[in-house]
Amino acid sequence: MSKTKPSPAKAKERSEPKSRAVSGVVDVLATVHAKAKMLSEALPYMQRYDKKTVVVKYGGHAMGDPALAADFARDIVLIKQAGVNPVVVHGGGPQIGSLLDRLNIRSEFKGGLRVTDRETVEVVEMVLAGSVNKEIVTAINNQGGKAVGISGKDANLMRAKRLERRMRDPGSNIEQIVDLGFVGDPAHVDPHIIDVIINSDLIPVVAPIGVGPDGETLNINADTFAAALASALKAKRLLLLTDVEGVLDKDGQLIKSLTTAEAQALIDDGTISGGMIPKIESCMDVIAEGVEGVVIINGRVPHAVLLELFTEHGAGTLIERRRRKGRAQ
Repeated sequence: MSKTKPSPAKAKERSEPKSRAVSGVVDVLATVHAKAKMLSEALPYMQRYDKKTVVVKYGGHAMGDPALAADFARDIVLIKQAGVNPVVVHGGGPQIGSLLDRLNIRSEFKGGLRVTDRETVEVVEMVLAGSVNKEIVTAINNQGGKAVGISGKDANLMRAKRLERRMRDPGSNIEQIVDLGFVGDPAHVDPHIIDVIINSDLIPVVAPIGVGPDGETLNINADTFAAALASALKAKRLLLLTDVEGVLDKDGQLIKSLTTAEAQALIDDGTISGGMIPKIESCMDVIAEGVEGVVIINGRVPHAVLLELFTEHGAGTLIERRRRKGRAQ
């Protein structure tokens, strides 16, 4: 019996599923190969940070975004499993302000700065060392990590002194010392408890609360706390997650890399101005005390920590004593 040849249309219908299947396999393989290439390129960076300490200051709007918070927690777990020793220091200003409003506790301001009285500092400690700290611990644990929450009061990690600010009275132009209440500045760091934690499989999450001269609780700016801790630990990197892209040039473009000398020149010529000046000066102080580099990162960029540590281009502005080869300009 002779066989009837299928029509061209039917032959095309039979070949299309096979063609689509082959195309699908090719797409999957391309994706897999791209991921393998990415991991291969990350290897030198993983080796650079192997068994090194990285202090990460976590704050800004990234803390209020559930998706970004999950990305951050996943990044911290991944770098721990890759051999890095992450130390997380967190802020919590918006959460503190929200609870103060709910409790109808009004803050006094002097020279534009909040005065932290005894009632306020109790709320600050409740929020920072309590709810916010445990939210971050839980987020990291939910991603498979083993986080433990502490504050600067634990094991006398952070001894602090009362912070005083000198300001000129607008009317008399006479310089005055402004008492900000229970606000502190790092005086002495004993990193023993952090060393114990990071030399295990645990990840420390630290609230920026310090102990004053008389045993009182002092609230410390999270950036300042993280910088002091990074210096005491001689960290490889200090990452400051913020709501800005990094340091911008006069045209508003991101500067990928700066030496401390170049950063000072940008302050002198006015390119770096306003609130960015004390942040950059703090970065330079940390580097002078032994931290290899400080990075100002936009925390709203997904997986910003991984991009900074494990890729060539990074995710913000890197400030170092001298320029290192390989960082894109």
